[in-house]
Amino acid sequence: MDQSSEQEALAGRVLSPVLSRPRVAAIGCGQWGKNIVRNLSQLGALSAVSDLAHGVASEFSSRYDVPARRFEELLEDEDIEAVAIATPAALHAVHTRLALEAGKHVFVEKPLAMSVPDGQTLAHIARERRRVLMVGHVLRYHPVVRKLLQEVRSGRLGTVRHIYSRRLGLGKFRTEEDVLWSFAPHDISIILAIFGQLPQRVSAHGRPILNSHIADIARVHLDFDDGVTADVAVSWLNPVKEHKLVLIGSRAQAVFDDAASWPEKLQIFDHGIDVSSGAVRVVRAEPVLVRVDEREPLREEFAHFLSCVAASKTPRTDSLEALRVLRVLEAAASSMAMGGETVQTRGSGTGLLNTSVN
Repeated sequence: MDQSSEQEALAGRVLSPVLSRPRVAAIGCGQWGKNIVRNLSQLGALSAVSDLAHGVASEFSSRYDVPARRFEELLEDEDIEAVAIATPAALHAVHTRLALEAGKHVFVEKPLAMSVPDGQTLAHIARERRRVLMVGHVLRYHPVVRKLLQEVRSGRLGTVRHIYSRRLGLGKFRTEEDVLWSFAPHDISIILAIFGQLPQRVSAHGRPILNSHIADIARVHLDFDDGVTADVAVSWLNPVKEHKLVLIGSRAQAVFDDAASWPEKLQIFDHGIDVSSGAVRVVRAEPVLVRVDEREPLREEFAHFLSCVAASKTPRTDSLEALRVLRVLEAAASSMAMGGETVQTRGSGTGLLNTSVN
């Protein structure tokens, strides 16, 4: 079995009893961190919790029967092999660096850092210390997204020429990062995996509504080689939740709708274009519902992390993948600051990415 296939097997199920479960401390028990704590506990790997709010840490300590400890204490504990960081985004880089320097394997929620140089420093430390560094691009572990990527690789859609995504909702406002950095990493990660390359050019527009310095809505346009493009729209001020990714291929179109019921999350449309009569005519086809076994994406993500730590494997969303996403985010942020001016993506000349999409 090659490395890609082995990672597929490890990521597709809960840890085998043969592999020992690493002892993991959850750092941050807030809105998303509480879900990480739950999954680590259910996977039998949760060993401690930590949160700046002592009352919150105590609550989760009692609920999951693990000690609540300070971050600094956990770093000094040699029995703690790994940490899962879900602190505010502005603290990701410093918390990750401290954990890596203490010899811990690290899972950190997206984004890896708030700048490419900071991300590069973390990647260097992880390589130097031979520690697993995995970033929480959770949709890359969503069973439906993984099936969609398989359909793309099989040629089912033909050549994908355009992708657009809408990640819209109401609430979950941030103060430390804007909606671009908070919502867009998910879709950018998937788009880069599908196209297998960084975009050549990025342009973006954003608008602050609630706060003068925080963009609450944003749109990003990506231009890739060979004329393929992608558009990403994000907002936390939309009255209706919409989490949708649409792929336009030369043979078929696909829609991943994460707000739909599980059986309807992935649909493929074999619409055709007929020009035989000299006029353009759309030949419509009924949507095909693609069957995918239901599994919680976050559970799949942490099963993968634990497998990588136990077996010394490179994660699907490792620091290199996170840096590619950071480069796009940084270019988009620069474009937004310049009123939508097109920005060349740093590192876009590196060509195709190594994304067999495992």
